[in-house]
Amino acid sequence: MAVVVNRMTVGEAVDRLSEELPGHRVEVLKGSIVTTPLPDGPHQETLAELAHLFRQAGARKAGLRYVQGVGLWLPTLPEDFAIPDFSVVDEDFRAHVKKNYYAPNVFRLVVEVTSSNWSDDLGPKVECYAQAGIPVYLIADRKHDEVLLYQDPVDGKYAKPQHYKRGQSVPVPESVGVALELSVDTLLDGD
Repeated sequence: MAVVVNRMTVGEAVDRLSEELPGHRVEVLKGSIVTTPLPDGPHQETLAELAHLFRQAGARKAGLRYVQGVGLWLPTLPEDFAIPDFSVVDEDFRAHVKKNYYAPNVFRLVVEVTSSNWSDDLGPKVECYAQAGIPVYLIADRKHDEVLLYQDPVDGKYAKPQHYKRGQSVPVPESVGVALELSVDTLLDGD
């Protein structure tokens, strides 16, 4: 009896999973395919509030754009890419696209709001975003009820993060290009 093995590329597997799991986010981090279920209401409220706050802070006038759920190619492995929840990017980001993923050098800030796959945001994404040279990575860690701020990676690694608790505000680093303070409570709860 003959056995036929049908091998897929990582890209084909990602496409197939995307079709099979509508609404899920499918990413490739350090060679592993990762899926994230549909976000809940507070998660989406946080992203809407971030867009509102960056608009009020004058991000567009500063030559920036803020986007949700766009692909970011990662230098870790050839097929690696992430889809951050929220990003602040250079206004010309559209000119830096490859296979619907944008070059890491146009990202100023990446925000992840944890969901059921919180360990991806706190583990592989920290490493991948640092290796990509993302200047600022902010995690609204709903699992541990705090916000983590990573910034200024050196040699592909972030230093230890700054931790922010409820009742505090997170200052957006100057390197992002706008002056803004983000409420930890809003980042965690969405309102």
